[in-house]
Amino acid sequence: MTIVGASAPAAVALISRNRREVNFRMSNQLSKPVYVLEARDLDKQVSSPEGTLTILSGVSFAISAGESVAVVGPSGAGKSTLLALLAGLDLPTSGHVVLNDANLSSLDEDGRAVLRAENVGFVFQSFHLVPSLNALENVMLPLELAGRSDARKAAREIIEKVGLAERWSHYPAQLSGGEKQRVAIARAFAAEPAVLFADEPTGNLDSRTGENIMELMFELNRSSSTTLILVTHDQSLAERCYRILSLDVGKLVSDDRAPG
Repeated sequence: MTIVGASAPAAVALISRNRREVNFRMSNQLSKPVYVLEARDLDKQVSSPEGTLTILSGVSFAISAGESVAVVGPSGAGKSTLLALLAGLDLPTSGHVVLNDANLSSLDEDGRAVLRAENVGFVFQSFHLVPSLNALENVMLPLELAGRSDARKAAREIIEKVGLAERWSHYPAQLSGGEKQRVAIARAFAAEPAVLFADEPTGNLDSRTGENIMELMFELNRSSSTTLILVTHDQSLAERCYRILSLDVGKLVSDDRAPG
């Protein structure tokens, strides 16, 4: 490296100082937590015949990549509304959501749809499978929409992981509730999303099947870099997550590490 017009001692000092500055910047960057999802002062209000109704007020938190987070609270606390805001299905009245460094409020509807397709998976209690597609084809669908050339291979691998290797050719009407939810989970994880939102995923299942489904979901969460955000009324299920966010009357009343 040649520094024109500088003496040797000055050049050495300049190089040393530049190296210290670079190292300092790198150290700062490395020390910062990597957040895959941030909620910043979220407010959500809607109009009603009685006037303005506040559903969420001043909700803020940050979630790191790979975390499992439960969102709990009584009915009407704002859990489903919060999930919709975090996924970009709705926009807050004020405040904003940052998903993988993208401010959702700065994107139009098409932009949010593209971001969801690239970063988000969903599992609902009602499965949302396409009736005319078999289990494998349902899992392949988001991969094909994303232009994956290995869609069939990737779908077969995840179908096997969820224990449906012998049922891949069956249609939703031929599957049990637990099997349908396994297909839905396989479809959600197949594209390796940055964040998976699960809204009461065991709500339509019996307790034993529900336990098996959640064990599968946590296992896939542990074996991937996908962040799991679980909306649930089940406290024992919430305590299996790394963190628990508690909502009440639209406010975040606690953000705690789950016991154990």
